[in-house]
Amino acid sequence: MREVVRLSGGGVARLRELLRDGGGLMSELLSERPSDGATNGAVSPAALAAAGPRATGRREEYELLVEAIYEGYLLHYGRPRLIEAPEADLGLLAGDRLYAIGLARLVDLGDTQAVAELADTITLSALAQGSGRPELADAAWEAGATAVGWGPTPEHRRAKDMVLAEDPQALEAMRTCARPLPAPR
Repeated sequence: MREVVRLSGGGVARLRELLRDGGGLMSELLSERPSDGATNGAVSPAALAAAGPRATGRREEYELLVEAIYEGYLLHYGRPRLIEAPEADLGLLAGDRLYAIGLARLVDLGDTQAVAELADTITLSALAQGSGRPELADAAWEAGATAVGWGPTPEHRRAKDMVLAEDPQALEAMRTCARPLPAPR
């Protein structure tokens, strides 16, 4: 029987709480504006990773740690949802700290396969952003979250190699190996 996945969607709220409770600079940089973690109508990478069978029994933890890593990415390349850094350099450092928080929590779970997938996702999305292809970065996040939740596939490995080789078909390959969540009933 297939498990029905119900995510709280509270990964961003739990990340806010974790950073606030941790004190220090990250707590001071928390935005006062509320954020529900919206990603322009798309399913967040955190919700996607947490919905997969590899996260069974630890869905909230996977959602939280992928939210931390994704927020770190947004501090580097997008519009962060939780952190407001008054200076660009401080934003980069805060993003690096969020990468570290998420990856350390993943290491604590003993999921080295997911650590490797998310490290690849960070690298591939940075390469895509650096080449002016934000849509490829988004596809890399969706495919990477799929690999974390469902496990890597040969198609995903091939798509990652295509990004590294700057293959013009890399975007379609990444989109093909991503797995959208089914619509809620």
